[in-house]
Amino acid sequence: MADLPRTYDYIIVGGGSAGCILANRLSARPSNRVLLCEAGGDTPDGRVPDVILDSRSGLASRDPRFLWHELRVTTEYIASNDPDAPRAREVRYEQARVMGGGSAINGQLANRGFPADYDEWEARGAAGWRWETVLPYFRKVERDVDFEGPLHGSSGHIPVRRVFPDNWSDHAKAVAEACRLAGFKYLADQNGEFEDGYYPLAISNLYDRRVSAAIGYLGTTVRQRGNLSISTNTEVCGLLFEGARCVGVRAMLGGQDIEFAGREVILCSGAIHSPAILLRSGIGPAAQLRKFEIPVRVNLRGVGQRLMDHPSISVASFLYPHARANPYNRHRHLLGMRFSSNLEGGSPGDMAANITTAFGDRIAVFTVWVNKTFSDLGQVQLASPDWRHEPRVDFNLLADRRDLTRLSNGFRLIAALHEQPPMRAIMSDMFPASFTDKVRKVGDISRTSRLVTLKNKAIAAIGARMLDGPASLRRFMIQNFILEGAGMQQVLQDEQVLEAYMRHATVGVWHCSCSCRMGSGDDPMAVTSPSGEVRDVPGLRVVDASIFPTIPCANTNFPTMMVAEKIADDILAQSSVASSEVYALPRALEVVPHEP
Repeated sequence: MADLPRTYDYIIVGGGSAGCILANRLSARPSNRVLLCEAGGDTPDGRVPDVILDSRSGLASRDPRFLWHELRVTTEYIASNDPDAPRAREVRYEQARVMGGGSAINGQLANRGFPADYDEWEARGAAGWRWETVLPYFRKVERDVDFEGPLHGSSGHIPVRRVFPDNWSDHAKAVAEACRLAGFKYLADQNGEFEDGYYPLAISNLYDRRVSAAIGYLGTTVRQRGNLSISTNTEVCGLLFEGARCVGVRAMLGGQDIEFAGREVILCSGAIHSPAILLRSGIGPAAQLRKFEIPVRVNLRGVGQRLMDHPSISVASFLYPHARANPYNRHRHLLGMRFSSNLEGGSPGDMAANITTAFGDRIAVFTVWVNKTFSDLGQVQLASPDWRHEPRVDFNLLADRRDLTRLSNGFRLIAALHEQPPMRAIMSDMFPASFTDKVRKVGDISRTSRLVTLKNKAIAAIGARMLDGPASLRRFMIQNFILEGAGMQQVLQDEQVLEAYMRHATVGVWHCSCSCRMGSGDDPMAVTSPSGEVRDVPGLRVVDASIFPTIPCANTNFPTMMVAEKIADDILAQSSVASSEVYALPRALEVVPHEP
């Protein structure tokens, strides 16, 4: 800590996908002094934990070393005008707290969405973000080892590959055959063929090992730059101001309160924590700030509003032993599909799904989600002005009934696929899945007790072996320890039961976004400019998934990296004509928030 300089040109708050890219690109100019602050631990070359590198994924997203372990959210939408009405049930929400962010714990899926997604961004006021202008930055991110041509990058920091059908498990091959029999087309390249069909999933993975943004962008050579400082286990707890201008951050490092000054502060903390930092700094809806007696610095109505995720639901089945093994690849996510709902207001490819396994590969899981989401009533609000408290997060999934209708129809479609002969030959005992805290707990890794971790592993192992037992025992286990509520037959036959199940069991897919949207100056809900600058707050920028104008039809990691690459170019272009004024730590700084 004592060796860290106190003044910088750029202070980046959050070492996730966007933060790693900005640290790389901005420090490539030797005159820029850059500080990257990450609340979690580091993952430098040679010391990346095996659980992060593991191509199977899954374990990293349950390891408390890499998570904001107190973060809980609601997903269910409960329509009520009563402010005192009870909230929906809270569930755990796995958000990364480690260098590399979501790219260090996610499923490694490397897709972009549709060209129309980004044309819509520009139509919503994000000038310069149409497909033609973002495609070069998608290409800049990636090194596609399978495909060439104008849609693919060949020299980026993040490798992209696919596991093709020859190396699929019997499970994946059976699902593919069922899709073919149902009339779906095989697409070899989901990032180059923008139509309905099933495909090998593009993944940010090489030689069966994960490549996170930290691995790809913060290698040894980059870390040796004299103008780049990386401070991990550093939680930014406030922004510093001189008048209207943001001039630095206050952080907790090694148990001590320390201040860093910067010409520009860039929040890359994600769609939950970036708006929370703004709110605690007096930037957001005035009524909410006054509720917590936070002085209103800038009344920005859109901060924390219109949070989005892709609502999803799952169908699960017992997977026979012969269909589980895959000697050619460890990755669980092999096959995906997308399809069009053909409902009014929908768009081509507005639904998507993929397959995976759980409980030691005994349970096959087919997850379907609304790819083009209309529900945008999610909110990030403060639960307390104290930076040590996680914000209150309500996703309000399925607030738009069109999402409920499409997800219900998608659920029926996936259930019908399970009746195809190829799938009936490898699985049985289909049931509607609910990923509740009770189910998740079985696979938990305790952050305080090795004994608890071993106990959870033992329970999972015993349960898995029991599922392999007689059919009557398996059905007893599913009915009493996995299933929540009605079974498959009742859900499919009763519309009211299906809707109740959908509203209760629908969850997001960890694609939180849109809570600090970029837009035009005349949009009252826009928080940032198309270059990420926070409105009416000089020296402050947001660069992460929170600035998406709307959620794309894609996993959000690659769109986030594209955004970081594009805005990095904007920053460098702006700074090349700006003054080279040196920012010293001012004598008297306004610190927000005040000590609780």
